[in-house]
Amino acid sequence: MGSHGICRAILFGCVLAGLAACSRKEAPESAATTPQPASVVAPTSPGAEVPADATEAAIPAQDPAARALLLGMANFIAQAPGLSLTMRSGYDAIQVDGQRIEFGERRRILMQRPNKLRVEVERSDGERGGVTYDGRWITAFNARENVYARAEKVASLDETLVYMVRDLQASVPLARMLTTGFPADLDKRATEVTLVEESTLFDVPTDHVAVRTRDVDLQLWIAKGSEPLPRRVVITYKNAPGQPQFRADLYDWKIAPSFDAKSFTFVPPAGAERIMYLAPRPPADGTKAPAGAPR
Repeated sequence: MGSHGICRAILFGCVLAGLAACSRKEAPESAATTPQPASVVAPTSPGAEVPADATEAAIPAQDPAARALLLGMANFIAQAPGLSLTMRSGYDAIQVDGQRIEFGERRRILMQRPNKLRVEVERSDGERGGVTYDGRWITAFNARENVYARAEKVASLDETLVYMVRDLQASVPLARMLTTGFPADLDKRATEVTLVEESTLFDVPTDHVAVRTRDVDLQLWIAKGSEPLPRRVVITYKNAPGQPQFRADLYDWKIAPSFDAKSFTFVPPAGAERIMYLAPRPPADGTKAPAGAPR
């Protein structure tokens, strides 16, 4: 990738906007379909068929207790004044011949309300980059090419995330989960919520919750206790060709951590070249880039 082709996806490398998938190529928007009634049945063994008269009862598609767990998680994150976490993810790229190829990434996410964000990304191919937002400047950086791009946006974090996706055409994983409107949005989109089982994940007791929306099937492993944080996420794009999946483990969670002054400040490395965002949406009034932008 040339220095003037900094990928929009370097703003975190891939998509999980609105609980969306990650892939080298963005999943196409699919036509809306009417969600069908669903049930979750625990398999008897790998590859085994469940007989029609199996005594293993299907989990009901609507479970008020499961929805309460889901919204409890969302509200806990939305009310956090700040947080940090690490995420290791894998995501499918469906090839033209239908073959499913998995890629991976590791991300470190720091967020402080009302208007600070930092994400560091390392892809499975070794490419590194990230994005910072200091309350005024959005800066995307590609370490391999040693290039960066900046855009001005003085706004809340919620508004800035919308701007990144809509106007900068950036792919921002977990964008919706980081907004204060996450609980209401999730409650609106979730047509079915079920509790699959209680399980232990990395020594953390969790509730395994399955969610259906119009476009995706979502599974979350939510930690029990006073900090109901998601520890694993699996998303299936049921309307996309090949039904690709995104899978992530989320760990090293810290709520309301102390950040130093440099946490959200980008300092260009020696020799770094500042470039334009790839195909940014121009301002409606046709004005040029703001003067006084930091170099």
